[in-house]
Amino acid sequence: MTPGSDPAPESPLPVTPDLATRARDFRLRMSVIACETEVALDMTRDRYGRTVHEGAAAAARAHRDKAAVEAYATHLAPYVDALLDAARRALDKLPPARHLTGWRTVLDGLAVSAAPGSAVRTQHAALWPHVAAWADHGSIAGNLADQNQHQHQHHKAPLTDEEQQAWTERAQAAQRRGELELTESWYAADGQPITLAHLIEDDDSRVIALRGDPDAPGWQVIGHFAHEYEAGQVLPAAAPPGVLRADVSEFNRPVPAPEVSLQELIRDVIEAQHAGDASNALLGATQRGHNAGPMIRLQELLETAGQFASALETVRGRQIAARLTALGRQIDFLTREVHDAAEDLGATVAVLPPHRTPALRVRPRPAVDTTPPTPPPRTTTARQR
Repeated sequence: MTPGSDPAPESPLPVTPDLATRARDFRLRMSVIACETEVALDMTRDRYGRTVHEGAAAAARAHRDKAAVEAYATHLAPYVDALLDAARRALDKLPPARHLTGWRTVLDGLAVSAAPGSAVRTQHAALWPHVAAWADHGSIAGNLADQNQHQHQHHKAPLTDEEQQAWTERAQAAQRRGELELTESWYAADGQPITLAHLIEDDDSRVIALRGDPDAPGWQVIGHFAHEYEAGQVLPAAAPPGVLRADVSEFNRPVPAPEVSLQELIRDVIEAQHAGDASNALLGATQRGHNAGPMIRLQELLETAGQFASALETVRGRQIAARLTALGRQIDFLTREVHDAAEDLGATVAVLPPHRTPALRVRPRPAVDTTPPTPPPRTTTARQR
């Protein structure tokens, strides 16, 4: 055959935008499967979150594995190679940035996790980790494929140096007045942070775009627009956000530890008659370890949220991280005080006095030998049309 005379393929692969859509669509399908699985697994657990029906739980996970592999085989597997190729081409064209090495590692891992298009029943469980990897991280490949499609749309600041300086000064003045309202923030593929804001002047509002941390010196206005849609057409597209911890997986969450809810502990105290019972409820709230109580979980939440705020790598994020760290120390002190008070309460060896009598909350039933009253006759009313 002469060059250019090859026959057209019977089922051509989709163009790049459709490849990116395939990755996003697969993640949505996996989210539905994961939610349905969690509902099924919840039915196998007791009130404290412990699995009590192992067979039903195993069946739910097997159904999840099968549904996930079938969704992957149908909606993503035929396009994986093209998607990875488009993503790598886009990655090679990006300017140097801190995250590019990590993205390249993710693409290599996705290539290794490219499961076959079909599998027998015994392979479903073995393929689940690979399918889940695509659900977790395929968005990076999809976003890069989009970048590859729009490489020609490199952002150029629509302002001259003089205009940029003037608009930046106006925005800084509005920020000092409290009239610069930040609305949205993202990172471009080159690692530059971009923030949209409403610049308010004399009851007039204008959408502007900032480059840099709005709470740190040195940020600049890189454009002004009539509305957010116009800004989205001109500014660089958002890169996939990062993760707090590298090993995070939405689709492979660890089995939750058993725990007693705070509401149940409160109810235990209300229903208690002995000081020891009320003490045990307080001790349950401050228990540490695998079956940690609510106060310990609250401290863990503050610590994790503080790590997240610090990981934002912004001035405001570091300030909030410091506040959360201080609050975590206060919760730790309070937890120890509650634990000590609980032990003191248990050591009182006391019961509630009998004059605290319960209130009867049911109506007295009729006597056994009485006849219930005759119900009133039923009447019907003709409907009017």
